Amino acid sequence: MTALEPAAIGGLLAWAAVALANRVTPNVSPPAHDALPIAIVFAPVAVAFFIYAIWLVRDPIIALRKTFEPIFIVDGYVRTRGCDDLSARGSCGYVAVLTSDGRIAGEWPAIGPAEFSRTVRPAVAEFSEFGGIHAIDGRSTGILPRSFPPLGVGANRPPA
Repeated sequence: MTALEPAAIGGLLAWAAVALANRVTPNVSPPAHDALPIAIVFAPVAVAFFIYAIWLVRDPIIALRKTFEPIFIVDGYVRTRGCDDLSARGSCGYVAVLTSDGRIAGEWPAIGPAEFSRTVRPAVAEFSEFGGIHAIDGRSTGILPRSFPPLGVGANRPPA
């Protein structure tokens, strides 16, 4: 819905540019070009609004596409480790899922009050590349709360 307004404005400006350009009558002497300068200004502005609308929906479309990635279940290990030189400000370290032979299946930055210590423990982990670890040993990690509705329908209602 965010990009609806810029796209609508872009469409309106494109329509106005075409309508004004069509008002130019070259078959009269001298040709009537009064509306052409305005149409020339409206056309790039309309294109700019369309580009802005596409820019607004780019990240949500990428995020939506990533939600269709598979959910993996690995019988292996869950590893935590502290921050490194590339950690974002406010990060407390990283959480990783390791396969049974110790290879990294996925690793995600974590945010919290205290830095993680380096731990490795056996676990059955359910995760997705985009969403992080969903459950460890069948217990939810809180990525999606239990009250989250199926398919997310109705999740954006204001609190009662």
